[in-house]
Amino acid sequence: MAKQKANILIIDDDEDVLFSANLLLKQKYSDILTRSSTMELNQLISTHNFDLIILDMNFRIGFNDGKEGIYWLKHILEIKPETVVILMTAYGEVELAVNAIKTGAFDFVLKPWNNEKFLATVHAGLQHAKTKKKVKVLEKAKTALETELDKGTAIANSELMQDVMQTVTKVSSTDANVLILGENGTGKQHLAREIHKLSKRKDGPFIHVDLGSIPETLFESELFGHKKGAFTDAKEDKSGKFELAQGGTIFLDEIGNLPLNLQSKLLTVIQDQKINCLGDTKEQRLDVRMLFATNAPINEWVNTGKFREDLLYRIKTVEIEIPPLRKRPEDISGFVEYFLNQFKDKYNKPKLRLNKDALYCLIKHKWPGNIRELQHTLERGVILSNQDEISIQELKLEYRANSTKAIDEIDNFNLHDIEKLLVEKALEKHQGNITKAAKDLGLTRAALYRRMEKFNL
Repeated sequence: MAKQKANILIIDDDEDVLFSANLLLKQKYSDILTRSSTMELNQLISTHNFDLIILDMNFRIGFNDGKEGIYWLKHILEIKPETVVILMTAYGEVELAVNAIKTGAFDFVLKPWNNEKFLATVHAGLQHAKTKKKVKVLEKAKTALETELDKGTAIANSELMQDVMQTVTKVSSTDANVLILGENGTGKQHLAREIHKLSKRKDGPFIHVDLGSIPETLFESELFGHKKGAFTDAKEDKSGKFELAQGGTIFLDEIGNLPLNLQSKLLTVIQDQKINCLGDTKEQRLDVRMLFATNAPINEWVNTGKFREDLLYRIKTVEIEIPPLRKRPEDISGFVEYFLNQFKDKYNKPKLRLNKDALYCLIKHKWPGNIRELQHTLERGVILSNQDEISIQELKLEYRANSTKAIDEIDNFNLHDIEKLLVEKALEKHQGNITKAAKDLGLTRAALYRRMEKFNL
């Protein structure tokens, strides 16, 4: 039978005890380390990731008060709180061991032990260690996600975004329906979460629904739920997204993708504040805040009949439009700092920084993909960098000039237009590399920077 992978440390001043415990455990577990004193304990717990530590309570001859065991138990848990510790004690010290459990020990083993009970205690300790590690990973992921989501649209150095955030603050305290507009990658989901986080429903669920990804045939089942047997593949009861969002917020993303026949069904739900689960005749009242978003020109679509006018007015009690990143360059440096720090941690490159040319080009780039494009660009730069500095070459930024005209296509031959075109062409040719573009144009880098400012490039 294959051994279970487990890193176990056993500390006891009795060599016979160490030998017996090692002999028993190594039959089932892969990595067993034994020590007869606590002298190396600090070094061991700093250089090893022990799944379990089995620790004697007494190390000095003639002393049976268990104080040393308690001391080292506290010491271990201070350094690595996630460590699982099992204490070994004699029959007469059971009360001490119970008190040690209150201090943080997982369990205790009586000496001399029963092999089956000893193995059962070790197995339980290792299972507990696995659970603690999973919880720690989930908590770390949750914290990282919350940090990312909280940061999402909170960078508002520009006046445009400050106006947006003022509206968010005002509307969050209400239950008004909000329609969030904006191009792809501007952070509509982040803004919806910000509204939820600032609302009285912040302790309730936040349910994100991508309407563009739900097949038309599954719309009612996904949003309203179904009972077992409601249709052929309904093998069991299923709660819909609205039911899951009770007491919280539901965010219906990509509302512009909803076909007209489904728009009428959603309109009825918004008006009546009730849903009917498929296969159930009983109506369920809703206690849900509704937020909506789209990158489509939804107001124009009303005029062409592509989107219902009555639904539009229902979903946009308040309308918030997130400006594209190119219209708020003051916010770019904030996002650059945030994403750079995020990816430095992710890829273990703590000393990494952007050089001046790379930062300048990031700020001047038009960002058709908005925040999402900036995020991916910085991640690529961090991955490809070899030194402690990210250059333009590592960003692999596709330079997009405002004009792609040739000189013979310019209508009015004035020096301003020709100079602007030449700067654009040089930057495009060298993919935004300021040094190479300046050399090609016969300019210093400072002179090229001035012209880029002048032409808003």
